[in-house]
Amino acid sequence: MTDAISALYRRHLPEAHQHSGSLQAPCPFCLRQGKPQAGILTVHLNPDSFFHGYFHCRQHCVPGGFPLHFARTSGIGLAEAPGYDPDRDYFGRDIDYPAANLNHELAGFTEKLAEESLDFFRQAAIAPETLLELRVGYNGRYLVYPYIQANGNCYAARCVHPERPEDFFWHGDERFAGERFRLFNAPEIDHCENGALFLVTGEHNLLPLKQLGLPGIAVPAASDLEHLDPQRLSWIRTIFLWVDHSAESEALARSFATRTGYKVRIIRWPEQAARNSSIWQLAVAGGPQFQRQVFTLIKQARAFSPFATPAGEFQTFRERLLQESGASYANLTGGFARMDQALGGIHGINIMGGTPKAGKSAFFIQIASDMALRKIPVLYYDFENGRQKIYLRILSRLSRLAIDQIKDPALPADDRQRLAQTEQMLRALLNWLRVINDRRLSPETMRRHIDFLRHETNSDYTVVVIDSLHKLPFKDISQKRSGIDGWLRQLEAIRDELGAAFLVISELERNPEGQFDQQPHLGSFKGSGDIGYSADNAMVFLSQWDPFADTSPHHRCNELWLVASREQSPGRIASYRLDYPYWGFTEEA
Repeated sequence: MTDAISALYRRHLPEAHQHSGSLQAPCPFCLRQGKPQAGILTVHLNPDSFFHGYFHCRQHCVPGGFPLHFARTSGIGLAEAPGYDPDRDYFGRDIDYPAANLNHELAGFTEKLAEESLDFFRQAAIAPETLLELRVGYNGRYLVYPYIQANGNCYAARCVHPERPEDFFWHGDERFAGERFRLFNAPEIDHCENGALFLVTGEHNLLPLKQLGLPGIAVPAASDLEHLDPQRLSWIRTIFLWVDHSAESEALARSFATRTGYKVRIIRWPEQAARNSSIWQLAVAGGPQFQRQVFTLIKQARAFSPFATPAGEFQTFRERLLQESGASYANLTGGFARMDQALGGIHGINIMGGTPKAGKSAFFIQIASDMALRKIPVLYYDFENGRQKIYLRILSRLSRLAIDQIKDPALPADDRQRLAQTEQMLRALLNWLRVINDRRLSPETMRRHIDFLRHETNSDYTVVVIDSLHKLPFKDISQKRSGIDGWLRQLEAIRDELGAAFLVISELERNPEGQFDQQPHLGSFKGSGDIGYSADNAMVFLSQWDPFADTSPHHRCNELWLVASREQSPGRIASYRLDYPYWGFTEEA
């Protein structure tokens, strides 16, 4: 071992010898206390372990700890210990402690640990030395757990009935029974500076871990985690948080971990563990196997991290890759061959700008309804036309009947039969196409809609059409620009989290002469500089006809341009001729 921590212990324990990943030496602290025989001091030395540098005496002559505690206890210069920081502030230095304390009473309580009380602790193989180290006592009816403060004195103790943990009371100065001071074995925090520490709920649950030689502290109950200030554990490198196996306790543990951050690793109970299991019960039932069980759970503990585990991340990548290699992903096409080839299918965020009355809505309604016919779930957020118009246009295109004909009560029999058949087709199509006109739409509502439709249709993917970007709800109309950019950020997140594909209609910007540029480019879009950053594909739908000229609708044609793309080559895609009067388009070269 060539690291600084190993060097410190080798230098000050010259009689130590290496034994299975640890140093073992006659305990110098036992000898200083005049014990007839020195215990074995064990130092865990494994740079890959959370407990690298942790020492403890098997006779519990002094509390165990990490290198800085070893230096303080040995009386060597703290600057010699790795990790020493002279500018650190520690809890309790700013507290004025009263002169009166419970130290003398504690001595009497520890002497009263009669045979019947020791029998209670023997269930979990707790030795008297462990109880003495923590100064646990007995008052004739209740077990006494002293809450030692940073100055080494006790001002309050919690008295708990051994058979009924819910039966307890606080003894001593009530100020030190308050939320701020409810931390059993609190001096252990300073002993474990720069190292690892267990945090458990219930004093009795700490005892089996201390018996194994592990460092730890306890709060009386899981609810006390809400009042534990994470700053008190600032200088602890890793916190192993282990609570009872109950929904309430585990929720409180996650809440504490969220406040404390990455240094917390939550111990998770095995799947076969009974609800409401505790460390004490595990020690009683496990017997000789308890130590192995504990260290297995330590190895399995995961950091409460903002990141997925590497294994989980790779699994997600593999699952997404398999999905994207499957038929459902390949089936995400719009129905226009040249457009599908130019875009590589309908994936990601596809934003299309167009001149007024160019037929943007009709174009996307055609794509949406064709995808729904192929059983691809589509959410159509409409802020332009209304449901009735959308359904009528779909019915007109599919039946090859003009809207005036559909509404004509004198429709010929053949046409009426065709209309009835198309209505049945539309009825089935609406299982896959949902039109929403909610002008209070929020990103969270959109997420719920996507989740619902994917579940309802048992599909991996959903296509979302937004008509249009500039009419999405904003909190303040004066902040429309920032509102559009905010929505684009949300669409990116939904795309990445839920794998949804978007078709979004946008408005185009007029030039200073009040006209629309005939050469489309990324700056053609109105109201947002973020479209170029957010869109996987940005398209422009340009009219090739004069809206003020007396041009027959049959001759109206638009050109679709891809002006920016993350993966495809920009350029002209195709021409689209209006399929008048059936509210659709046909693709031409």
